[in-house]
Amino acid sequence: MLSRKVAIVTGGGTGIGKAIAANLAKKGANVTIMSRNPVHLDSAKAELEKLGLPVLALAMDLRKKEDIERAVSEVAAHWGAIHILVNNAGISGLTPMDDPDDSKWYDIVNTNLNGMFLITKEVLKQIKNHSGGRIINISSVLGKFGVPGYSAYCATKHGMIGFTRALALELVDCGITVNTVCPGWVETDMARQGIDEAAASLGVTPEQFKAQSIAAVPIRRFLNADEVAELVCYLASDLAKGITGQAINLCGGQTMA
Repeated sequence: MLSRKVAIVTGGGTGIGKAIAANLAKKGANVTIMSRNPVHLDSAKAELEKLGLPVLALAMDLRKKEDIERAVSEVAAHWGAIHILVNNAGISGLTPMDDPDDSKWYDIVNTNLNGMFLITKEVLKQIKNHSGGRIINISSVLGKFGVPGYSAYCATKHGMIGFTRALALELVDCGITVNTVCPGWVETDMARQGIDEAAASLGVTPEQFKAQSIAAVPIRRFLNADEVAELVCYLASDLAKGITGQAINLCGGQTMA
């Protein structure tokens, strides 16, 4: 399905990114995972190789243009022309307006939005026109609606969708598609962090907040990372060559209201 396609997955050391990398590799792609956390990288690489899925693991900080240029150059030197970029790396956190410290806002924006722009721009230099090129951005249902206290995260996830729609039109004559996946609650470390933060701000236990969150999802459960990964693999395949500029919800019906 994706035999010999060269793919990059940012934030590939944990959670959704690791699941995407594994599923792309299972379908024949030559996968590079990137993360600014070397512990996550080493752990994911060992785990995937134990499954017989060799990957290239590169430390890279999306907030640093020189890091991006070096890492993308290493991928091209190792695998050759790139076909697939999955912009999965992202961070979250509370950024209330009464917080005197703006550093978290800038970190979230620089990672989630500016970093996505910079690596996409660099990778496009390595994607040949009409070679089945795919840019797949992992946004969130918080790119479709707002949550109080999470203005930075919501702003970046909304921004990813706008970026996707504009870039899809810019690249349409190059035969490169650009799409966004918008997951709802997924069982990951980031979700657990969000549950803990939100529960503390509301004065309830994490267990109570999670129960409330599940009750708000029509299918009455959180997704697992492999469900997101399978959709990404479909969008990366030739079967999806007619899909571009879309922001696809994968949320158990959470966004229907």
